Amino acid sequence: MDKHYLTPLFCPESIVVFAGQLEDPASQTPQARALHAALRAQRYTGTLRFLDIHTSGTLADLAQSRADLAIIALPPQDIAAALEIAGRMTCRAALVISSGISADQADALKKIARRAGVYLLGPNGLGLQRPLLQLNASAAGPLARAGSLALVSQSGALTSSILDWASNNAVGFSSVVSLGPNPSVDIAQVLDFLANDAQTQSIVVYLEGITNARCFMSALRSAANAKPVVVLKAGRKPAGNEAAQTHSGAIVGSDDVFDAALRRAGAVRVRSFVELFSAAKCLASRYRPVGKRLAIVTNGGGPGVLAADWVNEIFLQLGRLSPESASALKPLLPELASLVDLIDLSEDASPDHYKAAIDAAGKDRQIDGVLAIYSPKPGADPAEMAHALAEVKRSIGKPLLSCWMGDSSVAAARGILNDAAIPSFRTPEAAVGAFGNIASFYQNQLLLQQTPPPLSTLAKPDIEGARLVIENVLAERRTVLTEMESKTLLASFNIPVTKTILARGANEAMMIATQLGFPVALKIDSPDISHKSDVQGVILNVMNAASVRDNYNDMLQRVTRLLPEARINGVTVQNMAGHRRGREIYIGLVTDDPFGPVIAFGAGGTMIELINDRAMELPPLNQFLARRLIERARVAETLGEWRGASAVDREALEQVLLRVSEMVCELPQLREMDINPLIIDETGAVAVDARIVVHNAPQAASGHANQYNHLAILPYPARYEHVWPLRGGGEYTVRPIHPDDAHMLQELMHNLSPESRYFRFVSSLVELPPTMLARFTLIDYDREMALVAVFKERRAGPDGEMSEAERIVGVSRYITNPDRASCEFALVVADDFNGKGLGSRLMQSIMDVARDKGLAEMDGLVLANNPGMLKLMRSLGFAVKPFAEDPDFKLVTHAL
Repeated sequence: MDKHYLTPLFCPESIVVFAGQLEDPASQTPQARALHAALRAQRYTGTLRFLDIHTSGTLADLAQSRADLAIIALPPQDIAAALEIAGRMTCRAALVISSGISADQADALKKIARRAGVYLLGPNGLGLQRPLLQLNASAAGPLARAGSLALVSQSGALTSSILDWASNNAVGFSSVVSLGPNPSVDIAQVLDFLANDAQTQSIVVYLEGITNARCFMSALRSAANAKPVVVLKAGRKPAGNEAAQTHSGAIVGSDDVFDAALRRAGAVRVRSFVELFSAAKCLASRYRPVGKRLAIVTNGGGPGVLAADWVNEIFLQLGRLSPESASALKPLLPELASLVDLIDLSEDASPDHYKAAIDAAGKDRQIDGVLAIYSPKPGADPAEMAHALAEVKRSIGKPLLSCWMGDSSVAAARGILNDAAIPSFRTPEAAVGAFGNIASFYQNQLLLQQTPPPLSTLAKPDIEGARLVIENVLAERRTVLTEMESKTLLASFNIPVTKTILARGANEAMMIATQLGFPVALKIDSPDISHKSDVQGVILNVMNAASVRDNYNDMLQRVTRLLPEARINGVTVQNMAGHRRGREIYIGLVTDDPFGPVIAFGAGGTMIELINDRAMELPPLNQFLARRLIERARVAETLGEWRGASAVDREALEQVLLRVSEMVCELPQLREMDINPLIIDETGAVAVDARIVVHNAPQAASGHANQYNHLAILPYPARYEHVWPLRGGGEYTVRPIHPDDAHMLQELMHNLSPESRYFRFVSSLVELPPTMLARFTLIDYDREMALVAVFKERRAGPDGEMSEAERIVGVSRYITNPDRASCEFALVVADDFNGKGLGSRLMQSIMDVARDKGLAEMDGLVLANNPGMLKLMRSLGFAVKPFAEDPDFKLVTHAL
């Protein structure tokens, strides 16, 4: 059970091939001919057999011949039969290499595979390559060179193109997977395998579309937490939406949402095929992100300035040497060298000068990466310069990129750089852009680490009151809330709103205005008018009762004339917001297919579509995410001291965003929302106008109740946090794990006895590798759960002072099996806490979570020589059975 369920597909020990008759190439499909050539070109390390579905023999004979993987490259009419035979041979996985299979045919193949218990990759893909296994099960061309980069592509043509490019650029692959449309094993499952694959250090994805946002985000977050992931997304849609009923719906397009999703998942998005190659070069060099300060070392001012300009253009920072580093480096460089901004070595630069400059930049703490630019000079050898870079690369731990400008004279030098795994680019802009991808990955990792709960620590909102408002609107068969109803919803979540009262006649409006106090604003109230300004349905700064009466009558006549079919409830009267130098902000919500609700932020007012200032984030938010969301919008530049106005209360703005996040999490009926404008100044924020669109809450695909099914990223499940008494005195907390627990989890591992480590990991592992630690602590809470037992103990610090510190003393976890009905568990308890009831409590708690998720069975493997664990399992009602695949283990199962 420690192996990934897709291991038979990607690491098969035995393969059976159905690709037509070997002696009759004319009867084979083009894919079959390409597959035969690919399999013969190198020696696969496992067992390989070719079978013909028309061969004589019985099913009983086939059942005796087993294989991990069946590769099928047959005409469409024969694929189903081959898949049936693969099932009879107890193949755990099948790969179909074909083209032109319709969606209906693909569904039929999926049903056969599901019935036979076979994981099916394809149809309509080019297959897969695993270079380290010498396995080329594809029609994508020659086997790629071995490396640490994985390629996952939904386009066969792009897969072939990237492999062709890689062969000339010294880029090697751990895996190449061509999915095609309508796959059975989808991109989320492939990413999940690659996240756990020790041979893969980084992942490049070409994506055209996804079907299940929750599964995709879960797998992508898991993969990006363990290793760098770069995504090229095709099919970017225009931002406009003619059916939108709010500003947010009109200006936010699906491509913007995809950007926000990738950023939150910790992955990096590139916009072009060229950028994808650049990212692949950097990832193949195993560079890890550290920051966005790039130092530029050059022997020519012009190329260096071009690179510096592009650094500013894509919001990186130019890395500058510290005064101490510059002073130490200056005597080692030519007399005309300059170290002010760029490290300009002048035209007299030699290989030694490059080495000294790059070494200094590599050791300087103010620099995160180095770009070496070389322009050909008479009498200088570009290859010698390249050798200098190859030598110095061994001694620096930061990203080192190169740009050897020119063409024929630097071809040999580029070959040297490729062999040394130094990413090489033809233009300064391309090299800077590639470093930008590394820096983006670093920034997005910070977003990935955030796991906010659905509700903040702010004052508790009136969730039931808000739900009643929505239920009443839906009961009246309406979807658009009036301004009064929208503001009621905002007020339920403690978002400040202007006092608003509906007047159904001119005299009533006069009385309300007089009681509220002048000046007032009048706004038409109609469920059929999305944008009041379009019909002159907003009048501001009305100063007396007579003006209220006249404007009321004029507004009703004007709106009735322009929109005779519109239902008009009356006119709302509200105080004018007293923020004289306030900034107009908009906060919105859109619902994307497939990512669900997305929060938008930007400049507000009547020209919102024209200004088109928007930044987006997937809920739930915490203060860190809210702050980053504000910083990404252009309007953020006006929130400080600006043109004589004081800086706004940013904390109040962040709190409004947190409140909106709470609304989105707790009210799945919300579809679109505009708070526009929200006026913010140094005294706080107030929502002046609001419009909300609702529909019935979406149903869970599983049918199991979960109030957060509408979210692509599940919030931190704080509801599973409980305090329990400790046998022998004291207490401990059982709660879901979060990313900040990595250090405590590693400490638990260090303190385990060798026997406990072996019982848990079936190895002598002393420390969790970084990738495994990341996988264990950042989880999506959807398909897996980990509960930690946290005990507070008093410790003496280095100075002898006593302080209270938290310590993880036990962990229970489960991972949902591919059938989505059962799960596999694991348990470990600190040696000094054995016998205190922790193991039993952790298991009961994790079983409760699994039941809450609708799972039907929990199972696990326990070493047969671990009597303590087996005794605990029996006491909890688990059935203990022999494990057929390995007699050293017992299989323990429990129906939930």
